[in-house]
Amino acid sequence: MIETSHLSFTIGDSQILRDVSLSILPGVVTGLIGPNGAGKSTLLHCLAGLTEPSSGHVRIDGQDPFTARDDDRARMVAFLQQSPTTVSRLRVEELVAFGRWPHHRGRPGPEDAEQVAKALDAFDLEELAGRPIETLSGGQKQRAFVAMTYAQDTPWILLDEPLNALDPRHARNLMARLATLANEEGRSIAVVLHDINAAARWADQIVAMKDGQVLAHGASRDVLTSDTLYACFDTPFDTVPHAGRKLVVAT
Repeated sequence: MIETSHLSFTIGDSQILRDVSLSILPGVVTGLIGPNGAGKSTLLHCLAGLTEPSSGHVRIDGQDPFTARDDDRARMVAFLQQSPTTVSRLRVEELVAFGRWPHHRGRPGPEDAEQVAKALDAFDLEELAGRPIETLSGGQKQRAFVAMTYAQDTPWILLDEPLNALDPRHARNLMARLATLANEEGRSIAVVLHDINAAARWADQIVAMKDGQVLAHGASRDVLTSDTLYACFDTPFDTVPHAGRKLVVAT
């Protein structure tokens, strides 16, 4: 479980996070939703142990990520930021292999090669393995970065808006794969999403944020209500049942 207690983060006179206390459950997909500027990305950075809060604390399975050694933290949690950058002429398989660094520390072995191959297969990248990253489309690049994060083979995977640049088919396939990782491999996944229906379809838990605070947190079916969504986005929504989940429509 990832837990925060009275977490706040301030830059200058701007308070980005305000007294955030929550628990991210293991073994499920948790979707973080909210308007632009709600603090979702900053919270995810704090959860990953990359941005130290101004006050409060974070615990990943009981451990403080800010006092852990870098390589120990990298074996606990894998994090993919928005719009990641990469070195030109790097091939897809080489990028994905970077996810293995915390395990082999520069001396890759058979297990590392196996994990890279597994990641390429999982995200439909085998035919692109030898391609330079700069020759890929935006969606293909995004899948390669998610595959790198997966290859890190951590119990926790944190993704900041991974659906950016993905067409509907690949967005659906990526979310389905994340759900499979949670359901079949026991991975614990937290993902920032702007597509509310992707959150409704694939996330087991929802954290709804606004103005640096958690507005609502709980099971998807309980959080994704017309009242909560209106309070979160200042926009009216209808919710209707669809395929065992909810379909959300702005009205």
